[in-house]
Amino acid sequence: MSSPDATALFAQVPQPLHYAEALLECYASLARAATADSLLGGLVRAAAQLSGGELSQLYLLDDSHTRLCLSAEWLDGLLQPREAASLPSDYRDAQLLQYCLCQNRTLSLAGLDASLHDSSFLPPARLPWCSLLCLPLLDERQRCSGLLLVASQSSRDLQGFAASLGRLGGFALAQLHLLQRLRAPRPAEDASPAVPAPLASGYGLIGDSPRMRGLYQLIGKVLHNPVSVLVTGETGTGKELVARAIHDCGLRRSRPFIVQNCASLPENLLESELFGYRKGAFTGADRDRPGLFDAADGGTLFLDEIGDMPLALQAKLLRVLQEGEVRPLGSTETHRVDVRIIAATHRHLRTQVEAGRFREDLFYRLSHFPIELPPLRERDSDVLRLARHFAANACAFLQRDPCRWSDAAQERLASYDFPGNVRELKSIVERAVLLCEGGELLPEHLNLRHDDNAADSTLSLRERLDRVERNLLLDCLRKNRGNQTHAARELGLPRRTLLYRMDKLNISASDI
Repeated sequence: MSSPDATALFAQVPQPLHYAEALLECYASLARAATADSLLGGLVRAAAQLSGGELSQLYLLDDSHTRLCLSAEWLDGLLQPREAASLPSDYRDAQLLQYCLCQNRTLSLAGLDASLHDSSFLPPARLPWCSLLCLPLLDERQRCSGLLLVASQSSRDLQGFAASLGRLGGFALAQLHLLQRLRAPRPAEDASPAVPAPLASGYGLIGDSPRMRGLYQLIGKVLHNPVSVLVTGETGTGKELVARAIHDCGLRRSRPFIVQNCASLPENLLESELFGYRKGAFTGADRDRPGLFDAADGGTLFLDEIGDMPLALQAKLLRVLQEGEVRPLGSTETHRVDVRIIAATHRHLRTQVEAGRFREDLFYRLSHFPIELPPLRERDSDVLRLARHFAANACAFLQRDPCRWSDAAQERLASYDFPGNVRELKSIVERAVLLCEGGELLPEHLNLRHDDNAADSTLSLRERLDRVERNLLLDCLRKNRGNQTHAARELGLPRRTLLYRMDKLNISASDI
């Protein structure tokens, strides 16, 4: 830490030298913690003692970022028993926590007033809570992983402790992740490694390729923010799945998720479907009917194929995004709705704007936070994982024993480009399961178009073979949780040969 940083860090605390010594001792104590409970308990104890507050609480988000759990609490000089209670992602009864978590900002209240601020999440005490400091804690990826809270029964300005306690909390989170990795169960050397279940991100999506890891990070950025999202990508890449993940794991998860394909209805029907109508608005309108914006009030409206929406409707949609107002057909009055819009398209909207087929102002309004989904051909290491997942689901649906995958069938899948992306892979695998009679999936069960790879003149034969080999090695290493000895044994290779091929094919530990 540079001298100016240290000066700013301790400028607002009383007795800076004494405080710095106490803070250093807290770092050393947390570094010596051998269990997660002692680490988290040590953090809340340190936060209370450093700030002089009677209360310190630590809230952590779960892996799916949908629940905020009270993980440790220090009250009146004692570590409190840990409770299993947690707060749902809308945090309706804890607006102060919601503000810090969703805005990713520090909150300091020197005059906490129970009549103005909902402080029901604070424990009852002999004296009222008069001041509060709440800090968002960031992980190594700079994502908010939880909150550290300090409260006092005297009116004090706790803002001066924010910087030092925030860094101490970040250090504790890093130590917690290290302890979790060190204590993760490892397979016995002489035991046959079990085939792991398909890896899910916590958002319900499957895949661990670098492109998918980047996608998970983007989804995590908008879960607790109400911004509009534009999901783009080729047909079959899973745009609706991403939209549903954002809704199901975000603040509006307890409210409706409504889907409308903008290309499936003509203009007049789409308008009445979205905005609703009043009795007598047109022939056959014999009663008032609310639209999808009303049905999704408080929740999420997913507009698929937004690039096919007529220009006249685009203007009405823009008003909803700007003003939050809806005017049904046949009505002269507007009413407000609280709807989050997630739009999706396989078209290039920038080109649509230049061609005059899409409003430029709506494009900028929708693309506040764009998310581009990678095609399956750029997710080579996920193909076999997805295939096994779809095969397992198909076997369960048909009430059949799980099918085995032959090496030849896996090689065929790994070398195919999948122009129809994940949707095509799912269809191919389900058909293969139906055709399979001997319990083993073979290449002849896979309905693959042979000319697709041949048409790709940019890849030489050597490059195609390297691509297939790389996918198979990655799949085997992940199946064995990165254990190179087990992977080499399964592949029938000396370990030195496996290491050589990994280096040759540019396979690093971050890829596994």
